[in-house]
Amino acid sequence: MAMNSAARMAGIEPFHVMELMAQAQALEAQGREIVHMEVGEPDFPTPQPVIEAAQRFLAGGHVHYTNALGIAPLREAIAGFYATRYGIAVNPARIVVTAGASGALLLALGALITPGDEWLLTDPGYPCNRHFMRFCEGVPRALAVDATTNFQPTAAQVGAGWTARTRGLLVASPANPTGTLIEPAQLAALWQTVQERGGTLIVDEIYHGLTYGFDARTALELSDDIIVINSFSKYFGMTGWRLGWLVVPPNLVRNVEKLAQNLYIAPSTVAQHAALAAFTPATLALCEARRAEFQARRDLLLPGLRRLGFDIATEPKGAFYIYAEIAGLDTDSYRLAGRLLNEAGVAATPGLDFGNNAPSRHMRFAYTTGAAQLARGLERMTSLFGRQ
Repeated sequence: MAMNSAARMAGIEPFHVMELMAQAQALEAQGREIVHMEVGEPDFPTPQPVIEAAQRFLAGGHVHYTNALGIAPLREAIAGFYATRYGIAVNPARIVVTAGASGALLLALGALITPGDEWLLTDPGYPCNRHFMRFCEGVPRALAVDATTNFQPTAAQVGAGWTARTRGLLVASPANPTGTLIEPAQLAALWQTVQERGGTLIVDEIYHGLTYGFDARTALELSDDIIVINSFSKYFGMTGWRLGWLVVPPNLVRNVEKLAQNLYIAPSTVAQHAALAAFTPATLALCEARRAEFQARRDLLLPGLRRLGFDIATEPKGAFYIYAEIAGLDTDSYRLAGRLLNEAGVAATPGLDFGNNAPSRHMRFAYTTGAAQLARGLERMTSLFGRQ
């Protein structure tokens, strides 16, 4: 007998970049060398001080559940990071350690969404955001953004898109897939627009630390009522440890705690103790050196893609992505991605993952591999397009 799927599954699509990565790995298994520019995962190893902290903790043998909100020393260390890097005071009681930034988003949305609530988010944008909303029985409403607004929403656009059923706005700065930021004045205008309508603003800051030539400012400067998401995955290079955090207003802490208790009991105990070393001077110095390396990679790949005919109207200022228009090379980014992979051995992500706003005209390139590999990828694409 066939098993019936939940109706919500019709609105939850596969993560196409993961499927593309599987195709690339299958080619590698056949002996092909692939230049990976498809996945948003830093290629650097976990910082050694973090590994050593985990080893010391494991040697004690006491690996048990923690408080659902996370261990107190880590919540205090995160608060200390806001004090030193951003110059603001955040009460550790408002900080929730989570199972990755994905866990943070799911907790926030789960605590806020009543079935049928509408939430605004950008298109293009990180695909899981709209799927998390759908999982919580909310209704994601896309705001089409493009290079004319730096691929970020304007206050006027949010105001025009707000309806009687809208409950909030979710933005990312820096953003995936575009690497663009929301300028402080623009974020303040967005917050005012949301606040005037009695809504909630969630700001995804998981690429903070990976900005080039300047430090990003946190949305928490504006208000304690803004919900902020962050992660140990990107700047701290701890993707597989699955650890993030959430900063919420005091009145939301208890509901988020109840959800965490029920959904996953507590974040990874080993990862939490390892992450205590993320804020040490040695680790931060290493992370800053890696930031410089990412900037060098961006500065290599950006002009290289332009020389090939990709149109990049808005240069990325953060994260490790370039969102490029392909009009001069093809009319279908999915087809072009297939050609790049199979004919040139270059894996890049078609716009299909990131929404319905001209996905066939765009591709995302991640500079999460070394400069030598990026140069090799550019050479291969030059050869491919040269023989069209």
